[in-house]
Amino acid sequence: MATIAPLATVEPALIEALLDRAFGPDRHARTAYRIREGTDWLPALSFAAADDDGYLVGTIQLWPVALTDPEGRAHPMLMVGPVAVVPERQGEGYGKALMLAALGALDAGALPQVMIGDADYYGRFFGFIAAPAGGWHCPGPFDPARLLVRCDNPAVLPAEGMLGPWQD
Repeated sequence: MATIAPLATVEPALIEALLDRAFGPDRHARTAYRIREGTDWLPALSFAAADDDGYLVGTIQLWPVALTDPEGRAHPMLMVGPVAVVPERQGEGYGKALMLAALGALDAGALPQVMIGDADYYGRFFGFIAAPAGGWHCPGPFDPARLLVRCDNPAVLPAEGMLGPWQD
């Protein structure tokens, strides 16, 4: 059984080590890192999972990002991820527990959430879909079928735009 706690209670070096194990040391070259570049993850929406022995086995972070439409207007969103679980504990439900914790911490009518992930999995369990993001772009290579969004009313989302960090 997972113990879910605020990610802010975990030493940053442990978080980085877990992310390296889950995604490899070259993870910083991924497009998702460019989308959220220069921002900090949101402590109220980011969590850690520990196993029964108290070992850190997973983390989830949510980040402030924005979709900038062709007219230059920024539409704030929340980027979900990385959702990371150490390789030897994947498939045990830690990732799902982390997703439920993060999404459960959102207020009703929260900003749209965006992520890069498996549409079948994140759609089936959490309501993410690719269709609204069909005209969106990212600052780096990405598979459009893996650019997913979750929103109460997808009709309010711009049809086109560029994802990037949210800057006040």
